[in-house]
Amino acid sequence: MIRRLVKGFANGVAIVLAAPMAALYHLLALVVRGRRDDVFQGCTQLMSLLPGLPGDYLRRAFMLMTCRRASIACSIGFGTIFATPDVVIGEGVYIGPFCSIGHTIIGRDTMLGTGVHLIGGGRAHGTSQQDVPMRLQERQHQTIQIGEDCWIGNAAVVMADLGAHVVVGAAAVVTSPVAEWSVVAGNPARRLRDRRDSAGADST
Repeated sequence: MIRRLVKGFANGVAIVLAAPMAALYHLLALVVRGRRDDVFQGCTQLMSLLPGLPGDYLRRAFMLMTCRRASIACSIGFGTIFATPDVVIGEGVYIGPFCSIGHTIIGRDTMLGTGVHLIGGGRAHGTSQQDVPMRLQERQHQTIQIGEDCWIGNAAVVMADLGAHVVVGAAAVVTSPVAEWSVVAGNPARRLRDRRDSAGADST
């Protein structure tokens, strides 16, 4: 009970301290409507530099007040940046240091290791027009869904949906949807087994 009260008090203090940055974001997003994502990226880049436990508290307080939906009961590591406020972060989610998060819904109790990249689909830049630089071609942002209770290993790149209870091996590159309870690894990632068929086995 005491621990819960202390944590609640710390969250309250963090919300108060992060409120000016959240207010600045909302104000700038209104002034430059077409550049909302750019403003959000700048704010999360600044917030990402706050070290230690205080930084973790301040980051999640900021996300609580600015993104589509975020639980106050999550953890966002040092150096992690977000490309857009169109993200959902469920309760109990752990996002490790130096991650990059795009248009994503992250289910509860999911864990991301260090340096994980969640990319909004595989068509962030158009490539079909040969007479137009790729940076100027139409972009297609796709929201990817990460199911609950997933574990995504260090340096993995995820560009497609993951079902619930999935394990993604370190440095894997996920380019197509992964069914629930799967263990995948490699580049491109391939299914190794079903977690339910190997209860108690070590993850990849």
